[in-house]
Amino acid sequence: MALAFYGKGPDNPGNNCPAVFRGPVTGDFLFQGATVTDSELLAWVDDKSPILDSESVVRLPARMIEIIMEACHGGLQRTPGDV
Repeated sequence: MALAFYGKGPDNPGNNCPAVFRGPVTGDFLFQGATVTDSELLAWVDDKSPILDSESVVRLPARMIEIIMEACHGGLQRTPGDV
């Protein structure tokens, strides 16, 4: 499956996640980020919106907002080598 790649987190050491992708056919978003493991935070999230066994909660830093907004509006797609 080919995904639209919107970008990686700016100033990210190692040039890896977080990253934002979007499915070109469905428009679904895919977020690559740090898995949340804080039990108190997960309990709070689960209370508001139960987390299924097939789901996970990931953290994307605030510095990703521009890239997320580009993906929301279907803006400029990047190649995976771009940061």
